[in-house]
Amino acid sequence: QVQLVESGGGLVQAGGSLRLSCAASGSIFSINAMGWYRQAPGKQRELVAAINTGSNSNYADSVKGRFTISRDNAKNTVYLQMNNLKPEDTAVYYCNAFLMQQSSSYYSPYWGQGTQVTVSS
Repeated sequence: QVQLVESGGGLVQAGGSLRLSCAASGSIFSINAMGWYRQAPGKQRELVAAINTGSNSNYADSVKGRFTISRDNAKNTVYLQMNNLKPEDTAVYYCNAFLMQQSSSYYSPYWGQGTQVTVSS
């Protein structure tokens, strides 16, 4: 089995910072891309940032210049450093990993349980 466990969410004032972490564990053979998505109340889940094994990353326009995604391949962990947070960043943030289990021959997407980020004005 595979688990993605997120941490680092919370309540912060506008202009503040938070750092999210997501660690993948279990019977993992290989991880390809990893990323962060978010879903605000009444809205669809959207991609925030993603990073591949070569550390090439892409970001939603709304977070460019404020958020930074990184990963530690040795720890199967992906991070999201969020600076200059805005009230519109309030959402549940989900970790995603495109990985292959040891018992498999193909890659599949896996999700964390989500962590709440609330930015007060």
